[in-house]
Amino acid sequence: MITRPEEPLADPWTAHPLSEVIDELVALLGAPDGRPAVLGVDGRSAGGKSTIAQRLAEAIPGSVVVHSDDVAWWESFFGWDHLMAAGVLEPVHRGEAVRYRPPAWDARGREGAIEVPAGARLVIVEGVAVTRRSLAGLLDAAVWVQSDVVEARRRGLARDALTGGTEAFWDQWDAEEIVVLAQDRPWERADLVLCGTPDLTGVAHDPATDALVGRSLRP
Repeated sequence: MITRPEEPLADPWTAHPLSEVIDELVALLGAPDGRPAVLGVDGRSAGGKSTIAQRLAEAIPGSVVVHSDDVAWWESFFGWDHLMAAGVLEPVHRGEAVRYRPPAWDARGREGAIEVPAGARLVIVEGVAVTRRSLAGLLDAAVWVQSDVVEARRRGLARDALTGGTEAFWDQWDAEEIVVLAQDRPWERADLVLCGTPDLTGVAHDPATDALVGRSLRP
């Protein structure tokens, strides 16, 4: 696996049943009084965060996934943390149901809202830099999804091409992402490191039932 120079490899990877990983995460999250637990799933673009967040949500009843891309829509690549905090995470901490429309949604006529219903058990916040320092105090646990940067780029370009994205746009995003993550180093605060490109590790596993867990990257 190839990572950026500033990001240490989390190998050796070991295969664990997803059920065991979920048990560990549930223990880390605890049982906050009067509100859902909040889990951040962070990692590089196209590195497997959404897939892992969805697998967790499907396995933990009462889970809701909030995507940072929805908060950041027509706002900023990475300057959206104040919106995530005020619009989603702070109301969740108050035990309130959330129906949030970021400013750009109104300005550009986007329908719907980012919603967390009352009674949710777990809010999974997914996206690049969702576990940054400015949001870390609003999370009960954090996952870093480590991925091979070459494979992530291949995936990202293929995904973006379906919606008219270009290689130039990817490069613009990637240039900002590299700086933001290198400065913040969210992998150093992760409670658990999971692999987002498991087929490149050479570790035998069942992709339907297993997750690959790496060593802690905390300093």
